[in-house]
Amino acid sequence: MRVLVVGAGGREHALAWAISNSPLLTKLYVAPGNPGTATVAQNVAIGVLDVPALVAFALVERIDLVVPGPEAPLVAGIADALRAAGIRCCGPSAAAAALEGSKAFTKQICAAAGIPTALWEEFTEVESALEFVSRRGAPIVVKADGLAAGKGVTVARTEQEAGDAIRALLRDKSLGEAGARILIEECLVGEEVSLFALCDGLQAVLLGAAQDFKRIGDGDTGPNTGGMGAISPPPGFPLDAQLAAIDLFIRPALREMAARGTPFTGILFAGLMLTADGPRLIEYNVRLGDPETQVLLPRLAHADILAAFLAACDGELARVALPALDIACAGVVMAARGYPGDFSRGLPIAGVARAAAIPHAAIFHAGTDLREGALVSSGGRVLTICATGPTLAEARDAAYQAVHAIDFPDGVFRTDIGQRAIASEHST
Repeated sequence: MRVLVVGAGGREHALAWAISNSPLLTKLYVAPGNPGTATVAQNVAIGVLDVPALVAFALVERIDLVVPGPEAPLVAGIADALRAAGIRCCGPSAAAAALEGSKAFTKQICAAAGIPTALWEEFTEVESALEFVSRRGAPIVVKADGLAAGKGVTVARTEQEAGDAIRALLRDKSLGEAGARILIEECLVGEEVSLFALCDGLQAVLLGAAQDFKRIGDGDTGPNTGGMGAISPPPGFPLDAQLAAIDLFIRPALREMAARGTPFTGILFAGLMLTADGPRLIEYNVRLGDPETQVLLPRLAHADILAAFLAACDGELARVALPALDIACAGVVMAARGYPGDFSRGLPIAGVARAAAIPHAAIFHAGTDLREGALVSSGGRVLTICATGPTLAEARDAAYQAVHAIDFPDGVFRTDIGQRAIASEHST
């Protein structure tokens, strides 16, 4: 099979790495890719939102399957355009991608399908939103309805903080059209986990679960980021609970989407809060997460992920099983100093090969580039350093051993990824 992965980050490097091990594969491309994907595939200089160029490339190169990594091309309709051209795409139509593209749409699906989620209201006017916050009090959550690259959610600890977020979105248009409509939700309390399922419109197969760490600083301090690390499996969310969550959060959504004439094909990612009253849906995403992918796929290294993606596209998931290996994986993101604020690019990086040689370690590139043959940084999140082990503690130790083998003086990373989970395991 000839396959095209769309994207340029650590998630796409991990996808290309996993797909490259399939016996079905004959040629693998990544658009636009990065220096890491270039080690397992051929990079193509096409942007993720240039849907016409991606479709034209797929036609010329006789691509059998396209696997989009990020959400933006899916919301923009890449799956529709590819299918119209007779090319398989392991991703939802633009109509089905509204599960991520509109948080209000997700809440409507939850209400129709009986999926447990936070209580909520939607608003387009500042005054009515402020009055609602005054009635409900804080803590409370303010969300932009549309895609905002991880910047559209404020967990407000005070009414003043909630009011500031409301005014920024609705009055100041800080996120443009993405924040022209907002949702205000009750603040759920508990452990947050990510659940991933591969779907073919009717069937769903568990890919696994992970927990990511969004804050820039140790102890979950500082501003939110795209994710500074992840672990899989997450604590307090064993396999039986994951399978039960597929029945509670994934299959009802698939039935409702199919009933509306917009069946969901691809990867459905449920962000869940494990509350004292049971799990509740925070949000759906319509693709794999980053950095969760980098810790999920090493636990599926024994499986043919390409064959599973193909089965999802062909409506044949009923014959697929993807049990994860009984191992743990930990991933640590190295970012450019200053991220998620202003940061420099072109910073030198050395020692990646040395880190990758550490047993059970894998290094996934994100914001990297080659300058005169030397590796340099080109983005905020630069590398995800992962390792597997029989236990989370062993996986974490190997991951940090690999982190310290990398020479990136201008880089920053958290030192506590997985630490709390290991402590909770030892206390039980």
